[in-house]
Formats: sequence, C-alpha cells, structure tokens
Amino acid sequence: MRGAVIHAPGDVRFEELADPEIVNPTDTIIRTVATCVCGSDLWDFRGINPVTEPHPMGHEYVGIVEEVGGDVTSVKPGQFVIGSFATSDNTCPNCRNGYQSSCLHREFMSTCQAEYVRIPNAEGTLVATAGQPDEALIPSLLALSDVMGTGWYAAVAAEVKPGSTAVVVGDGAVGLSGVIAAKELGAERIIAMSRHASRQKLATEFGATDIVTERGDEGIARVKELTGGIGADSVLECVGTQESMLQALRSARPGGNVGFVGVPHDVEINGEELFYSHVGLRGGPAPVRRFLPDLIERVLDGRINPGKVFDLTLPLDQVAEGYKAMDERRAIKALLRP
Repeated sequence: MRGAVIHAPGDVRFEELADPEIVNPTDTIIRTVATCVCGSDLWDFRGINPVTEPHPMGHEYVGIVEEVGGDVTSVKPGQFVIGSFATSDNTCPNCRNGYQSSCLHREFMSTCQAEYVRIPNAEGTLVATAGQPDEALIPSLLALSDVMGTGWYAAVAAEVKPGSTAVVVGDGAVGLSGVIAAKELGAERIIAMSRHASRQKLATEFGATDIVTERGDEGIARVKELTGGIGADSVLECVGTQESMLQALRSARPGGNVGFVGVPHDVEINGEELFYSHVGLRGGPAPVRRFLPDLIERVLDGRINPGKVFDLTLPLDQVAEGYKAMDERRAIKALLRP
C-alpha cells in the first residue's frame, strides 16, 4: 500500500509501505475511505516536535472493515466504521468512567494517512454505521474521529450549559467544532476569537454570536467588555500555546470553567493566579469514543455538519500539498481521499 511519511520538518512524502496485518486478535484492518491532515500534525511539520527519523503520519480516519482479529465481534468485514484517534478497549475502569483516551490499553493512532490502517483495540474503538452512509456525509463523519469529538470535549470540560456564555479560543478545525458543540449544548452567547475572515464566517454559521479579533491582553479586555466586566461562564482553549492558555484562563469569570484540548507546547500555569481566579480547569486528550454514538446520530440526522471545516479536498497522493496549505493558512483543514 501507499501512505504519508514525514522525513524532516517540511518534508512529507507519499511512499510505498508494507501492508498492515493483524498482529493481535483485538486488531482490525480497514480500507481507508477518507483521512485528513490535523492541526496537531503541523507541530511535526513545522519542527516544533522533533522529527528524528522518518515515520508515518495521521490519526483521523473512516473506512471499510477488511479483516478482523479473532476477538473482534462488534464489527465485521464490509461495514463502514469510524474510530477515535486514541484506541480503547471500552471496558477498563477509565473507559467505564468516560475517559477512553486514558484507557489502560490505549494506543494513539499514527498511521492513518494511508490506503489501509490497522486499528488496535478495535472492539472498543470502532463504531459501525447501519449501512454505507451518503457520500455527502463522509466529511462530517470523518470530523468525528478527532476534531468534532475534541471540540465537543472542550465544551463538556468547560461545562457549557443552556443559557450560558462561552468563549472559543482558536479558530482552527477544533475551535470551529467547539462552536458547534457550545451551540448544541445550549450556550446562549458564543464568542469566537478569530482574525481570519473565512473562519469568522464559518464560526458565525456554526453559531457564534460575537467575533473578537484581538489577542492577548486586548482580547481578554474585549471579552470582559462583552460580558459586563465579569468574564465568560465557559472558555474552550483549542490551541495549546502559552498565550492561548492565559487568554482562556483570564477570559473566564470567577467560578467559570476552562476546557483545554490544544496539545500544550511550553505552557506554564501560575498556581497562585489559578488559585485566586476561582476558575476550574480540565482538559486532556479528548475521549472521543464516549461521544461517537451521539455525534454520529447528530450527523446522520442533519443536526450538525462539522464537515464544513474541510475547505480543501485532495487525492491522498497529494498529502504533502495538504500539509503546506494548512501550514500557510491557505486551508483550515485538508481532507484526503485514496
């Protein structure tokens, strides 16, 4: 088969790779129907995460089951499936508590920008649809594999409630998905922080009521101005930088909550400031598997359309262009089709 391999920062190639095989009886092999480039992939592409040797890329996927291991009974060959970027048995104590991304047998997916993928812990990771979904729904179902589930977790972690005010820090695919989540969870006012016209437009379409273009202290001041000087009930941090984290924490009201899902890079939090802020803080890798059945139903019913975050579609063999377009902010998110 063929798949994406990163050799060095800025150097992604589409190469011949060994076909995946069943290694453990809990494995499943899928034929990829769609995959994509994630904003977090850019940490490697930009050299912020060190690339010390060539390795495959990608952790988002939907596909058709080709082969199942002997212990897999929840899916069968021919079914269309969606899974999380973090695999889980869905039975251990952490999974039963709703944190499948901390499963005791967790593996992070990292080979999904390819024609075929081995899915570990398939019994607890994959969710099959009732039949082959309409082609138009593929982008939205793919978004559930990570960005929509992650945006949803940001809203849940930030305790978005009906009638509340939510701020979304970050206008990438996760942040835009967070706008959808805040709207679905009943937020009355959703303040999206964005400097880019195309992303502002999509945020508004997804349910944002206000756009804040300022960043840092000016952005915080603008949020306070919009909330009567108090701050927001809930803040979704969807970037992972020091600036975005401080902006999130300082935009929340006393007693408010921050859900942070941007993978932190050089983020430090002052304990004394957090203590006196009375702001709650929760985050981590999103337990996407917890939300998949509900989110799949919302997509199939037409209630949400997170697939709109894909504003560039390319053949899988042009994966390198997908990386470049996102790195140069010519695209929000690149969808790849084998």
